[in-house]
Amino acid sequence: MRVMLLGANGQLGATLRHLAPPTATVVPFDRTRLDLRDVERIEPCVRGCQPDVVINAAAYTAVDKAESEPDLAFAINAVAPRALAESAAKVNARLIQLSTDFVFAGDRPVPYVVDDDPRPLSVYGRSKLAGERAVIDTLGASATVVRTSWLYAAHGQNFVLTVLRLLESRESLNIVYDQVGSPTWSGSLAGAIWALCGLTDVNGMLHWSDNGVASRYDFAVAIQEEALERGLLRRKVPIKAIRTSEYPTPATRPPYSVLDNRRIVTALGFGPCHWRDNLRTMLDELATT
Repeated sequence: MRVMLLGANGQLGATLRHLAPPTATVVPFDRTRLDLRDVERIEPCVRGCQPDVVINAAAYTAVDKAESEPDLAFAINAVAPRALAESAAKVNARLIQLSTDFVFAGDRPVPYVVDDDPRPLSVYGRSKLAGERAVIDTLGASATVVRTSWLYAAHGQNFVLTVLRLLESRESLNIVYDQVGSPTWSGSLAGAIWALCGLTDVNGMLHWSDNGVASRYDFAVAIQEEALERGLLRRKVPIKAIRTSEYPTPATRPPYSVLDNRRIVTALGFGPCHWRDNLRTMLDELATT
């Protein structure tokens, strides 16, 4: 299986490369090899690669910055996926497009199923939704879109690494308690994606996030507790729970964005671990690097 991997140096892309099965030949594309803003370069790259599967793990993910850069966010998150889908169809390749829980408004306290109506609150969320729709419009029933939530890894830019850095440098932290979701380790998501690559009859809209739910505050407290146990932090710092209204940001986040995983779990025959178990695994990795 020949796999064209976009976003190969991002936190998910790097994890996909690390966990690639022996049956997969991964052809990595980072921003220097294929800038997704240059849409005319996409088809020649796909044609030259001749992949069986294209995994699009590349995205514009600067949620707040997207509010002032909507054209750039849509170019990378919506225009490029359409071109990828068109190019994949021409070489008879499957496309797996990654998306986000931020396509939902988060205005109800029950997990979102794949068929729920998306109503994004931010430019980032709208650009990712446009990317989903572009892929589905282009590929129809053969399209595969995987939404995930609160993704983190031992590398890159994410909530876990930011909290660890702030806990080292500050005397206290304020973290919002009224944003609730499911933290998801990149290793968990990568395992699901590789399993999907081997199941050509599993397509459509899918959700994958680690089991359990947490507020941002709960997540930060768990990060500190587990990091202290592993010697990743020198001291315990007070963490105060605050409302989102006390920490205004350019982009509006969904207050509740838990995803219902049942469809993908049934298709794959296995499900994710609890988010705290996977947090421990990630911090163990960080402690040994």
